[in-house]
Amino acid sequence: MRWICASLLAGMLVLLLAACEKNNLYRYQSFAFGTLIEIKIRHNEKSLADQASAALMLDFDNMHRNWHAWEPGKLTQTSDMLVKAEWFSVDDSLLSLIKLAKQYSLLSSGLFNPTIGRLIQAWGFQGTEHPQTAPSQNDIDKLLAGLPAVKDLEIDGNRMRGHNPQLQMDLGAIAKGYAVSEGIQKLRDENIKDALINAGGDLCGIGGQGKRPWRIGIRNPSAEGILASIELNNDECVFTSGDYERYFIHDGKRYHHIIDPRSGYPADKATSVTVLHQDGAIADAASTALFIAGPDGWQKIATKMGISHVMMIDKKGRIIMSPSMQKRIKLEAGNEDREVVISTPLTTDRNIQ
Repeated sequence: MRWICASLLAGMLVLLLAACEKNNLYRYQSFAFGTLIEIKIRHNEKSLADQASAALMLDFDNMHRNWHAWEPGKLTQTSDMLVKAEWFSVDDSLLSLIKLAKQYSLLSSGLFNPTIGRLIQAWGFQGTEHPQTAPSQNDIDKLLAGLPAVKDLEIDGNRMRGHNPQLQMDLGAIAKGYAVSEGIQKLRDENIKDALINAGGDLCGIGGQGKRPWRIGIRNPSAEGILASIELNNDECVFTSGDYERYFIHDGKRYHHIIDPRSGYPADKATSVTVLHQDGAIADAASTALFIAGPDGWQKIATKMGISHVMMIDKKGRIIMSPSMQKRIKLEAGNEDREVVISTPLTTDRNIQ
């Protein structure tokens, strides 16, 4: 999901602190990265859970401001410097994220492309309001003629420079995954063994809720309700990209926010893609890349990115799953009779059994 403007005072970060449940499970909510963030912590010491969640919410707010592609901050400053084609120093936390984004973009054959902020802007998906009209074919052709890629980013130590005047960074398809994984690691560092961080349906978890694992619902992209559910093993993330998150209708045609950098138009082969992986950043980036690849191209990209747990809903409404994902997914009531296609990636992600 693309970020929506959200600026919160530090003292207002934790919007809801839930009461203790029977199994010492505490819930906290805030807003960052354009979506509701919910943290669930199971711990015997409520004060520790309170402190850890408050610190994490502050971190998320800082990340949101520093990594926002459109509001003034470290990322917009970086984009401004990249077009000058001169060396400049980059903040360590932002540089780490950009390096990962470059790595995953190359693995995805450029389907995940964090440098196409100008193309995203042309579609109007950078703001809080839904766009009303599609860009002209002429405007898209001009953008595609000089479309940047991560090969235009040169990195040397903590320095960077750009080699394309059209460079504009948009990390919206990886930043949330990176932040959630970082958040889980910080909770782990606080000796918290059972936690779940849910960022608008994209999440990472460790441990479980007592004797039960964390059970996650996956949204039905074409109707209300839940399509399927999955129980997390310890230390796993689930990220979904779908055409229902942000869209508009112009001249009777529906346009969503996941732009195919090859065509300049919204990808049109899938309605949602869910990826299960131990790392939130790559799960986030891969869900976007596989969505763009579609039912005929996702296997090759999944292989290159080291992803084996995939569920895709294509435009025909078919549920396409890898064998490893089929073993983990439970279709919810009303979806058992849907057509299911089992498709094997060319490699196996050995990090998840």
